[in-house]
Amino acid sequence: MTSACQDPFLCGVHLAVFSQPYLDLVLTGEKKIESRFSRNRCAPFDEIRKGDIILLKEVSGPVCGIALASRIWFFDLDNEPIEAIRQQYGGAILAGDEFWLQKEESSFATLIELTNPTSIEPLAFDKRDRRGWVSLRPRQMELF
Repeated sequence: MTSACQDPFLCGVHLAVFSQPYLDLVLTGEKKIESRFSRNRCAPFDEIRKGDIILLKEVSGPVCGIALASRIWFFDLDNEPIEAIRQQYGGAILAGDEFWLQKEESSFATLIELTNPTSIEPLAFDKRDRRGWVSLRPRQMELF
């Protein structure tokens, strides 16, 4: 796996929780862009960067994959209509009409182009909260 992050100690590491069939679609490379919408500014918004490592976890299950973030887009939905995002990126996000209807009340969106998705041996991860995204080690770019 190649990364834009030259120093692995400075790369961000994130845990992304997926339901099926989206986890399998990511792991097979069919789902090219992961989207995270929220009403509040929360991870991964403005936290993930190109080259960061993303651990892929199944809802109520183990970490079973890994991918790299290759391109990132952040949207303030007060300034960018969600329909424009759907038109431009919807084909790579692989979400249906119900998904987009549920996201209409969101204020922020993060789109992450995933590269090199790879299945790994299932790894137990004791996560008990309901967050769908956790920045385990945010990138420390601002220190340099």
